[in-house]
Formats: sequence, structure tokens, C-alpha cells
Amino acid sequence: MSAGLTERRQNILKLVIQEFVASATPVASETLVRKYGLNVSPATVRNELAALEDLGYLTHLHTSAGRLPTDAGYRFFVENLMERVPLSLPEQRMIRHQFYQVRGELDQWMHLAGAVLARTAQNASVVTPPRTAERLRFRQLELITIHETMALAVLVFHGGIVKQQTFALDTARSLDDLRRCASRISDQLADMSLSGVEDLVAREDQPDVQPYFGDFERGVLDIVVRSMQVFEAQAQDLIYSDGLIEMLSQPEFIPALAREDAEHAVERMRRAFDLLKSGRGLGPLIPQALASNGVQVIIGGENSADEMREYSVVLARYGVDRAVVGVLGIIGPTRMAYPRSISTVRYISSLMSDLLAELHNTETRAPEAPEA
Repeated sequence: MSAGLTERRQNILKLVIQEFVASATPVASETLVRKYGLNVSPATVRNELAALEDLGYLTHLHTSAGRLPTDAGYRFFVENLMERVPLSLPEQRMIRHQFYQVRGELDQWMHLAGAVLARTAQNASVVTPPRTAERLRFRQLELITIHETMALAVLVFHGGIVKQQTFALDTARSLDDLRRCASRISDQLADMSLSGVEDLVAREDQPDVQPYFGDFERGVLDIVVRSMQVFEAQAQDLIYSDGLIEMLSQPEFIPALAREDAEHAVERMRRAFDLLKSGRGLGPLIPQALASNGVQVIIGGENSADEMREYSVVLARYGVDRAVVGVLGIIGPTRMAYPRSISTVRYISSLMSDLLAELHNTETRAPEAPEA
């Protein structure tokens, strides 16, 4: 424990943070005595609040105002005072049911994870797609007729990644033609990475090599290559976000009556929108979370990026180690309900890990022999 933080000061610091998170208004000594039944006078509490401010855990906006936590105060609370309560069993069952309704669809899992994180923690959420340790690997291709001059290519990759691409047909193709093309490409590209597929295409282009694929198949193969190239390029920076409305509903973003306060709130809304949509400021935190175990909490000024200094971020890694891993979490003002945010991130990361483990095992498990 830090020097000067007696048991009573720790309890008062905890109450100040809990009250400020709940009310979003500076906390006065009289409020603490009245609401929490402290067995000391308001004058004694004021002295303790002043001591906590001298220690750097609290601050105030002006002389007669109550106190509010500093980043150091939140950090001490998270590490030493916070009650670690998991999500209730009914919440866990409801969330798990939602995920199992969209089994096998990784994109849907990521969007659902973002929505559940935002709704449960009442702040914005971020989710990165799981990155494969061996990079993107091809699994299967399906071709579906949409119209006599249009088809849909469904590309399935290891790790539950599915991409779709429509393309024009030079001439009407039968269902058998499309199935035969998809089967030949799937057989040749099975388990290949992008570099392997590109090498195969390069060999097909050599003048002294008899091409394996016909003209139509080669056109479809080019679609596969482009889709893999685009995905790998996007995967480096892609961050899904949700919950902008939830975060902007926090008091920090609600304009006050004074014009200067309203202008400040509107500008803060604009910056928050840009932050979530661009991912700026979050980028450096992703590798940090990928390399860490457990839930990571970065509070206000602990962020290296200036645009993140007013926010706290709660992140956790999810996935199958040495196979596919991603990051998910919550971002919001430093006045955050840290116990619930941390419990939510921990539970959703565990659930996503379980789902990806099932998917990964299904893909790699050898077929069982039929019963006699």
C-alpha cells in the first residue's frame, strides 16, 4: 500500500470513486457522511479528503467544490480497493445463448461481441479480428449462381473466417460447372497461405508450364488471390467498434447550459466519434494486449496517445494461443464503472475463446471412424 493511505483514507477514497462514478458530480464530505453512515464528522472527512488530494488521489475543480478522482486514484482503486464481482449467472446465460445462436460465423461473433460489450458496460466497445499465427490459410471455396450473368464466391479460411465476393460470368454456367471449378480450386489450394497461392499462380503463368486451370477457373483463382490480399492488408489495422451512442450518453458528453460548456461537449463528441471510427490511439494498445495475459486496464494519462488522455480502456486477449488470437474491450471516460467493465470484458473474452477453440478443434479434428 502507498505511504499515507490509512485504512480510513482507503475507505473514503473507495466511496468517493463509487459516488462519483454513480453521480458524475464532485463528491462533498457531507454527502459521504450522510449517504454512507460514516461514524465521523464532516470536518474529519474533509481533512481526509484534503490528505488524499495531497497524496495525488483526488482533485477538485474549484475551492468550494467537492472532490473527484485523479488517474492515480482510479489506478489505486482498480488494483487495491475494487470488488471483483463476476457478471450474474442470468446475464451469463443470456449472453451465451446469443452467441450460440450464430454458431460458426466469426464475423457475426465479432459484431455481437461488440454489441454485448457496449450494452452491458454502457460504453463503447472495440474488437479486433483474430489473427492467425500462421497467417491466413485457405480452406474451401464454394460458387453459387445468383443470376445467369452473376455468381457469388464464398471463400472459407481456417479460423472460421468467411469472405464473399460477387463476380460477373462471361457466359451462363451450369451448377455442375461451378461445383467442378470450386472443387478443383479447393483441392489445389487446401491449407495454403497467401504466399503459397501467389506462388501457384506464378507457376501457372510460366510459359514452359502446362496450365492446370482453365480460363474460367483462372479468373476465379484471381478473385481468391485478391480477396486474401485485401483481408491480410486490412487485418493489420481493422478494429470493429460499437456503442458510440452508449458512450455519448455519458454525462461527460452532455452539453451544459453555458455556451462554452456546450461547445466543449460537442467538440468532445466529435473527437470521440473520430477516435472510434479511425482507431487512432488504440493501435499501440493492441499489441500490448495481445502480448499480455488477463484483463489490461489503461487509465487516462497512462495512454501514450494525447487523444486518449481523457479515456480509459479495458482490454483482453481472446482466441486460441498459437493458433488465432484477437483483442476485445471497452473504451469510455475515466469515470468508468471499472468492476462491471472488467467483469464484462473478462467474460466475453473467455466466451469468445471457447467458441474459437471449438471451431478450431472442429477444423483440425480427424474424422471419427463409424461405429461398427
